[in-house]
Amino acid sequence: MRFFDLPFPYQLNFQDPASPIMEGIVDLHHSLFFFLLLIFFMVLYLFSFLLRRFCFVWLFPKKDFIMDQQKHYFLLNGLHHSTILELIWTILPSCILLFIAVPSFSLLYSMDEVIDPMITVKVIGHQWYWSYECGDAQKPFSFDSYMIPEAELVPGESRLLEVDHRLVLPSEVHVRLLVTSADVLHSFAVPSMGIKVDAVPGRLNQLSLYAKRNGLFYGQCSELCGVNHGFMPICLRIIPLELYNPATQPSVQ
Repeated sequence: MRFFDLPFPYQLNFQDPASPIMEGIVDLHHSLFFFLLLIFFMVLYLFSFLLRRFCFVWLFPKKDFIMDQQKHYFLLNGLHHSTILELIWTILPSCILLFIAVPSFSLLYSMDEVIDPMITVKVIGHQWYWSYECGDAQKPFSFDSYMIPEAELVPGESRLLEVDHRLVLPSEVHVRLLVTSADVLHSFAVPSMGIKVDAVPGRLNQLSLYAKRNGLFYGQCSELCGVNHGFMPICLRIIPLELYNPATQPSVQ
């Protein structure tokens, strides 16, 4: 198990991506952060320029105060009525939004696309545990997944993240998840896989999962679903395809 496949104290960055979707999310975040820094320093420079030119001169007047005020008036008047400047601060933000929109739309499309899934798993949220069902495998399975109480944890297991029955899935294959709820709103989220979808009673939400590497991947319900909202974790065990067998699931019907 890799260390970054679960949250840790004082974490500042993303968990290690384990799917193409999560890699795209991380890359998009870094690209947006560049534009945010660019905008921040531009606004900071303009703000400091205006303070230095039009505010500090009143607090610390010089001998040629009147002449400075005339210069500042003409400068401010030129800024207010500059056609070139107005074109720049209209076109530049539009170009920035265009650079942001193109990768965003492609990423959103790939997140919503389900490509010829090999396995379909139905995920059902309950108060407060998860149920998993699969009927298209050679040996259909259905089981419930509860959080292991803190008193029953063994050394090396993570508090509030370990479950009694893990969902076992193969790596490097397309898996379709059908997410719903049996009672209230829940949210099925696994950060390392870049998946997060609401579990709505009476409705099936669909998403695709493609794991690029093996290991244990943890998630939690991301919807305020009741008093035990923080006690219904998700644990995915990803194994090589040649080792995968539906009979390896915790219980088989």
